[in-house]
Amino acid sequence: MKSIGQSLPRVDARDKVTGAALYSGDLSMPGMLHMKTLFAGRPHARVVSMDTSAAEALPGVALVLTAKDVPVNEYGLQRKDQPALCGPAALTPGPSPKEPPKNGGGRERGVAGDIVRCEGDLVAAVVAETEAIAAQARGLIRVEYEDLPAVFDPVEAMQPGAPLLHPEFGDTNVCVLDKIRKGDVEAAFARADVIVEGEYRTPFQEHAYLQPEAGIAYLDEEGRIAVQCAGQWTHADRDGIAHALGLANEQVRVIYPAIGGAFGGREDLSVQIVLALAAMRLKRPVKIVWSRQESIVGHCKRHPMTLKTKWGATKDGKLLAAETTIIADGGAYLYTSNKVLGNCTITATGPYFIPNVKEDVYGVYTNNVPSAAFRGFGAPQALFMAESQMNKLAEKLGMDPVAFRHLNALRDGDTLNVGTPAPGPVSIVQCIEAARDRFHWDERRRTKDGGIRPSSFVRGRGFAAGFKNVGFSFGYQENSWARVEIHGKTGIEQVVVWHAGAEVGQGTHTVLAQFAAETVGVPFEKVTMVTSDSATMGNPGSASASRLTFMAGNAVKGAAEAALAKWKAGERPAIAEYTYLAPKTTPFDKETGHAMPNLSYAYVAQAVELELDLETGFIKILRVVSADDVGQAINPALVEGQIEGGVVQAAGYAITENFISKNGRILTDQLSTYLIPTVLDIPDAVESVIVEVAEPNGPYGARGLGELPLLPLAPAITAAIHDATGVWFDDFPLTPERVLRGLGKI
Repeated sequence: MKSIGQSLPRVDARDKVTGAALYSGDLSMPGMLHMKTLFAGRPHARVVSMDTSAAEALPGVALVLTAKDVPVNEYGLQRKDQPALCGPAALTPGPSPKEPPKNGGGRERGVAGDIVRCEGDLVAAVVAETEAIAAQARGLIRVEYEDLPAVFDPVEAMQPGAPLLHPEFGDTNVCVLDKIRKGDVEAAFARADVIVEGEYRTPFQEHAYLQPEAGIAYLDEEGRIAVQCAGQWTHADRDGIAHALGLANEQVRVIYPAIGGAFGGREDLSVQIVLALAAMRLKRPVKIVWSRQESIVGHCKRHPMTLKTKWGATKDGKLLAAETTIIADGGAYLYTSNKVLGNCTITATGPYFIPNVKEDVYGVYTNNVPSAAFRGFGAPQALFMAESQMNKLAEKLGMDPVAFRHLNALRDGDTLNVGTPAPGPVSIVQCIEAARDRFHWDERRRTKDGGIRPSSFVRGRGFAAGFKNVGFSFGYQENSWARVEIHGKTGIEQVVVWHAGAEVGQGTHTVLAQFAAETVGVPFEKVTMVTSDSATMGNPGSASASRLTFMAGNAVKGAAEAALAKWKAGERPAIAEYTYLAPKTTPFDKETGHAMPNLSYAYVAQAVELELDLETGFIKILRVVSADDVGQAINPALVEGQIEGGVVQAAGYAITENFISKNGRILTDQLSTYLIPTVLDIPDAVESVIVEVAEPNGPYGARGLGELPLLPLAPAITAAIHDATGVWFDDFPLTPERVLRGLGKI
């Protein structure tokens, strides 16, 4: 009856492959109306006036919503700085500080609802009997704008006199500032035998989940506003909707149907507030489905960053110091920039012991599309810099890059850049060794190509490593709720698990069933999952930060143990609820960054071999070995799937996905111009090496996994290109044009 460590079938597999599973866009209800939304289409402007009369007069139109219809016209996961609809209306309510805000602190008033700050801001929503009528009516709305000075470069946005996006929060566009001050950097550089300086740039990335934003809202049997829409945290979605509608949280219900991918892009709200508002006003079901173009324009992206750094080491290869400045484009609204950049700050020194560190990390408002959560959450950008520095230092020292990493890798008791040791056991050494050995790095061999290749083809190999926190942390005490019911008269006939965690494709509901089966001691087939409804379940926390298996697994395990104790005591049925509370953490010290910011970390190392056509600039990844420490592989097949999917998504980020925004306008707003990898672009081979160093706080030893395989691939690829050509690339994506320019071919 053992379930942990077994590649058991996904609980949702049959319904998804047969089409029985319903996604948000598949939902329908009797009497349902249809919604279309109107984007601002400009980066920075005041909405002077809006004429909706022609749209309202069109036969079949039930309602046109504008800013004046939103009870509390503000929302945001970390800071309520975004209007649900932009347009002429009173300033939204906001707490007034005792003193005016200074240097980005405080709040003098609510967000100005008549200002659009990016082209994806919504200004109106039309509800009609059919989609076609709603679309026609949307085209009849007339909006008069007064364009305002805009800023699109975060460095320019930091300068005095730059146009302010959010004066209600202070006199600067800097919305995040993190600092690290560890040791004496200047003295350490004076002792260094080798110093490498670099400036790196990382791009936007579009989430490109298969299911665009869609949903349906209606009044449920108890009169609550119910919203069925893809997301990553039922209770956070509920709270954000309720706030904007001026309702108590309990008056809003969020239910997740099947979800077609997320990758962080569904942490923030999109269509939920206007859907809920329409259903509340009309007391009829209302449905919306965004087009792919609307999805790309309307939701957040991965933060683009500029990273300037200087690293020093001794001649025998020991790292001494790192000094770094990172400037991230936060876009028009905060979203999760503060949390993303906190993680970026920690990972900017890589999984290595560096005794002297100075960092300044800035997040900056601009009139670009908002930047927010994306798989890896700031670590891919920081690690591109850190791992590139490690490869350049190894070359300058004449050391093998894997041996150089092994020498400097964190061990138990070593302090991170925040001045405190990483919670043990620290397993980066095991990951480096596992990737090295599976790849046969020391043999210096090349993958056979099966034939004679043109002379323009060259091959190279590269190595990189990384790590990332598990859970939110930074002073937030991680938690997750679960309920387990054990049914039967004499023997256990069924175990029912209630949990609201989002299943976004990663297999969470399957591993939670495995936790329950293992803990109760029954076959996996006896477990039934009841999931993702804020009205009938406690708070699960988000499906993000590689946290859900860890946190929800502990919650289910705790509830199952309590229910089993009741069962053994004779209760029928035996029902128990349990809320897991993780070990406490602490936030950054504002001046030094000193903290115990996370309760757990997970580690990864990757080796890559690729082929480059010097005539065309095209890159073909031949082989990726990814060694990921998952603590305990609850379901090895799901682990391998996560590794393979993460590698493919990282390959797209590094090579094909060229997101172009000019003056705040997204030019690559279709999948025909924003090129995610196809079957012809993915690596020929991805070899998953599952490292299992048990996490003492994890359920059955499990750590987090979801983000690990994406973290170090980009710097491993640029290292492989350097191995093949002798040229370093300090920015990406590595499109053929960029490669040829870097090689001096054009």
